[in-house]
Amino acid sequence: MPQPHEIAVISWLVGTWVGVGVGGYPSVDEFRFAQEVTFANDGRPMLAYSSRSWLLDEDGNRSRPLAFESGFWRLRPDNRLEVLLSHPLGYSEVWVGDVTVTSISESAVTGAKIELQTDVVARTESAKEYAAGIRLYGLVDGDLLWAFDMAAVGQPMQSHLSARLVKV
Repeated sequence: MPQPHEIAVISWLVGTWVGVGVGGYPSVDEFRFAQEVTFANDGRPMLAYSSRSWLLDEDGNRSRPLAFESGFWRLRPDNRLEVLLSHPLGYSEVWVGDVTVTSISESAVTGAKIELQTDVVARTESAKEYAAGIRLYGLVDGDLLWAFDMAAVGQPMQSHLSARLVKV
């Protein structure tokens, strides 16, 4: 199915990406994780998104599920981006930001940067305190690199997660 022209600058995301990342936070010991991210398009001007991750043991094997999130990425005029995400741990987020294409080759995006920050964080009564986040995504040498900074559990905004994913 052809992708709508309205999402051309983020169409490079479509597909499944897998890889390994690192995480940590003042309230959490450093750890390594495996991740699988899928972006899909059904012909409408948005991307469906899902991400799953697993804690890795010392041998690099998946030892237990870590996180799951799903939602939608909607491109707006002037390369503005709106992202809606929900998590089974009891919170939903609205992210806003910008997409910058840094290189194009043969009509395909070969380099890009996406900068997002939370506009709204809603959480259930039982969810851990989480106040705000900043995410950075980049298409670098064909790989998807991303980082997530957050302010949560009484801590100021700081690095929490990052990963390098390859398209499969």
